[in-house]
Amino acid sequence: MRIRARMAISADGYVTTPSGWPSLAADPSFARDSHGIPEFLDGCEAALMGRTTFEPALTNEWWPWPNLEVFVLGSHRPAGTPDHVVTDPDPARLLDRLRAANRGGDVHLVGGPRTIETFRALGALDELHLLVLPLLIGGGMRLTPWLSVHTGLVLQRQRALPEGSVEIVYAVDEDARPASPALDENWLPASQRVR
Repeated sequence: MRIRARMAISADGYVTTPSGWPSLAADPSFARDSHGIPEFLDGCEAALMGRTTFEPALTNEWWPWPNLEVFVLGSHRPAGTPDHVVTDPDPARLLDRLRAANRGGDVHLVGGPRTIETFRALGALDELHLLVLPLLIGGGMRLTPWLSVHTGLVLQRQRALPEGSVEIVYAVDEDARPASPALDENWLPASQRVR
């Protein structure tokens, strides 16, 4: 089982629009089967996410994870949550429940930078896929400071996609942490330091 996160990011570095929507939603060519989504989900048996990502899916016209087991980090079970969805407010316990249910397939870690960092800090992030979009958004949420700048990343592969995006896949390897003095936490502005 590998836990893989896939984040779309604008060419100017934003993972959300200024109004908080995922940057992928701003791409006019976005569709359910675009941007390498089917290939990424092939081999996944589960989705792991935070409540903020999960709740909008409850009112979506189509269920985004039709063939996946769904595990949600949240303190309550929202109305309309399908019976098969597992919820838990404790990330370590939710991870244990996910591992106990896993049959060997991969897990799609869905969500924003805070959710991804929560599970990375638990040692539960194996790959980070960045989908660089041919868009300049100009504002929104960035991947850091939520995802630690000390995360070790090792390039695995990259590919251009038909929609004009580029997918870059990194293995997360904490032994490959950046040693650059420029990444010393004291160098960062206080708002970006890992808490």
